[in-house]
Amino acid sequence: MNLHALLKDRSTSGRPVRVGFIGAGKFGTMFLNQIPSTQGIEVAAIADLDPGRARKSCRDTGWPEDLITATEFVEDGEALCRRDDVEVVIEATGQPAAGIRHALTAIDSGKHIVMVNVEADVLAGPALAQRARSAGVVYSMAYGDQPALVSEMVDWARAAGFKVVTAGKGTKYLPEYHAVTPEDVWSHYGLTPAEAKAAGMNPQMFNSFLDGTKSAIEMAAIANACDLAVPSDGLLFPPCGVDDLSHVLRPKSAGGLLDSSGTVEVVSSLERDGRPVYRDLRWGVYVVFEAPNDYAAACFRQYGLKTDDSGRFASMYKPFHLIGLELGISVLSAALRGEPTGQSRAFNGDAVAVAKRDLKAGEILDGEGGYTVWGKLVPAERSVTEAALPIGLAHGVALCCDVPKGQLVSITDVKIDETSEAVRLRRESEATRAAPEALSGAAQ
Repeated sequence: MNLHALLKDRSTSGRPVRVGFIGAGKFGTMFLNQIPSTQGIEVAAIADLDPGRARKSCRDTGWPEDLITATEFVEDGEALCRRDDVEVVIEATGQPAAGIRHALTAIDSGKHIVMVNVEADVLAGPALAQRARSAGVVYSMAYGDQPALVSEMVDWARAAGFKVVTAGKGTKYLPEYHAVTPEDVWSHYGLTPAEAKAAGMNPQMFNSFLDGTKSAIEMAAIANACDLAVPSDGLLFPPCGVDDLSHVLRPKSAGGLLDSSGTVEVVSSLERDGRPVYRDLRWGVYVVFEAPNDYAAACFRQYGLKTDDSGRFASMYKPFHLIGLELGISVLSAALRGEPTGQSRAFNGDAVAVAKRDLKAGEILDGEGGYTVWGKLVPAERSVTEAALPIGLAHGVALCCDVPKGQLVSITDVKIDETSEAVRLRRESEATRAAPEALSGAAQ
């Protein structure tokens, strides 16, 4: 609770925290919006495939012209990671292979790395985190996004002596959403294609939030950061409002829906018939925890905490997240405290590709939020044993055999380059399952 004081000291001493930003999309622009009002953080350079677009984004958020002039706009993210005037690199491209490449370059260059790119984190986060620890720099999840916020809540619960039963987020979900494609996504958001295009909204990216893929990715990241389990056959997405979290999200042995305690789950803001859930958590995050004894359970009741009917299971939640507007917390935690705001420490969960329709040999998969596959959360052990194709490797690869609708796509079903950097780092992450102690050290 002293980040602002630490930042003020750095600012007063003339040593601002210098940031390099890669990928000036919506998340990045929200962070850049905060720069003029956060004294002590400076952006040395912004890398984007379209530097002109990045410059326009800064101008549109209200950056004064002298600040725009003082910031370098470039195309090369790897070169940005090597700059001497950058202390913290923020990777926000959303592309797994690019994210891994940038993270490795930043780590090798002695820079802290804040990984907004959760797709890259789920594909190879344990290996990247271990490399960062070995190099004496911080590899961190991005505060403002759900995985980091959930990690904070889990850490709070455990540090206070509570047993974490489940943790996760809310979203808008119906089972039929798994088959939605970019062609029909906008009707589910109440927009016309023309309105979405005018707003600069990417249909494939927004579809990944709707078809379940983004939820699978984010819950895998949380499981890996918090050493939580994942459901054996995908997320349940139970309809649930904030008042019922501790009742619904408790183990079956206690009357709830969970196979076991200590897992991740996503709650839906819609009943299965499409009606809105009362007091839904669509934009928020939560943790359900258990009282260690009767005295603590009595305290829950005395202080008005929402519990299940036994009084032993309780919940805390945060109804909203502010995405890039909160990202500065990660930057400052890394630079001023040497601590991540969440970090992969195990390989417990994976997001794998499932056929949206009957797929034919020779078709090219289009990855997250596309027309061909959606991402499903499965235990890492199952993913590796069944040689499932990670959703982060399911873009631009050709099928070498037919895959029926609803079936997990296997790595053997596609033509994949085992020598690529992304695949090599993925293999490093898989290897950590056999040696989880390698990930147990505290972050720098």
